[in-house]
Amino acid sequence: MWTLLLQVLLGIAVLGTLTSTIFLGLTIAGAIRFHRDARGAMVSLPALSGMPAVSILKPVHGAEAQLKENLDSFFRQDYPAYEILIAADTDDDAALPIVREVSARYPQIPCRILVTGKTPWLNPPAYSFYRMTEVAHYEILVTSDSDVEVAPDYLREVVAPLLDPKIGMVTCVYRGKNVTGWWSGMTAIGMSVEMTAGVLVANILEGINFGLGPTIAVKKEAVAKIGGYEALGEYFANDYMIGNLVDKAGYKVVLSHHIIDHVVSQKNFRQMWRSQLRWATSTRHSRPKGHFGSGLIFAMPFGMLGLAAAAPMGRMDLGLSLFAAACANRVLESWLIGWGVVRDPVALKRPWLYPVRDLLGFLVWVASYMAAGAEWRSSSYKLSRDKIVVRTNRKKA
Repeated sequence: MWTLLLQVLLGIAVLGTLTSTIFLGLTIAGAIRFHRDARGAMVSLPALSGMPAVSILKPVHGAEAQLKENLDSFFRQDYPAYEILIAADTDDDAALPIVREVSARYPQIPCRILVTGKTPWLNPPAYSFYRMTEVAHYEILVTSDSDVEVAPDYLREVVAPLLDPKIGMVTCVYRGKNVTGWWSGMTAIGMSVEMTAGVLVANILEGINFGLGPTIAVKKEAVAKIGGYEALGEYFANDYMIGNLVDKAGYKVVLSHHIIDHVVSQKNFRQMWRSQLRWATSTRHSRPKGHFGSGLIFAMPFGMLGLAAAAPMGRMDLGLSLFAAACANRVLESWLIGWGVVRDPVALKRPWLYPVRDLLGFLVWVASYMAAGAEWRSSSYKLSRDKIVVRTNRKKA
């Protein structure tokens, strides 16, 4: 019986090594397509004089790490005409003095602050975007999280695809920018490699039919066609759903070749774990089949399982081979995706971090099936499929 169990575990390890290797091949194919599309986009990039005016919608909540630098990057866009709308829940939000300080340095950029009050919707960000859209002057909306830093050519490159009447929405991949320490570094390398790899593979297998919260550029007409931001008010993953609904409405959703920085500042394991578990739980509800299948794309758990199962059977050579294959797989992915696509220097110089992150990612994946709900900022959410059932306020940790 013991021998049979070891053989079964070894078989699982071999299967997992095979599936993770196939996934690595798909990520390479996705990276090749991404670079090919990026070259085409740069060649056809329109002149600045032909770019439409844009409304940037940005909710804020508290004095987050590097908020001043993040906001400043949006005011320094090399773009002919745009406005920035900032939304906070209350007029005493700690982010607002920073917003006013930054905006005062750029009087030539129209900037308005909205205090939205307590949201009547289950999804607070969707309500913020709804309120800002009501007063936005322009027909193209660029929604962006407050923990995002961008380059001066960001608007030009993100908005350009929307000149095509068939394209209704554009979203971006991003690299994690660790500004705190080890635990936020685990999240950051996961953003640069794991998240990007998943998006690139989705792009070649089924196209982009979702959004990524750090940047979504969308036409007002597309938002109106899906029922406005009101249609997103009961979904937890509103970024995913807006892309899904825009796609179903008959518009094309595309992936920009522009890479942005997603600032990560989790100071301890608890903050990191909550953040990771929230994303995984959200994905489990919004894309249940894909999330379940993602259990086969991790490499390190299968390499470790292979080593643990092969050693008692006297097959140390096979066990070490499986473990080495897993390590090599994740290091290659770190180089090819983390550096080769999003240009994260950490992924290039310290690729050994990603095998560690891969194992952590697997544990988060397992935990997502045990989570009753999700936590975000000061609220706890109970979910049913991809919708919020109940949102309750919780005490700060």
